[in-house]
Amino acid sequence: MKKVIVAGVVAAMLSVSGPALGHDTSVNDQYDDDITHPIRLAYYLVHPIGFTAEWLIARPFQHIISREQLRNVFGWRPMNEDGTYHSTNNM
Repeated sequence: MKKVIVAGVVAAMLSVSGPALGHDTSVNDQYDDDITHPIRLAYYLVHPIGFTAEWLIARPFQHIISREQLRNVFGWRPMNEDGTYHSTNNM
């Protein structure tokens, strides 16, 4: 029964992730030898797991630790537009 549930979840993630993200599937659907490389095949299997983990674990965790009350506990600092951290020093 667990295998059926896992298979259903994986199938749902694969069928929803493309259209939900706005990917244009009609761009280049022709066969290419690059898509059968073993690392690329592993990527196709691992990517939905990483995408799901980001949205279910990492983003909620970041939201929690960036709260005003918990910033000092976790040492969270916001980032500038250029990707550097805001200075906490008052020089």
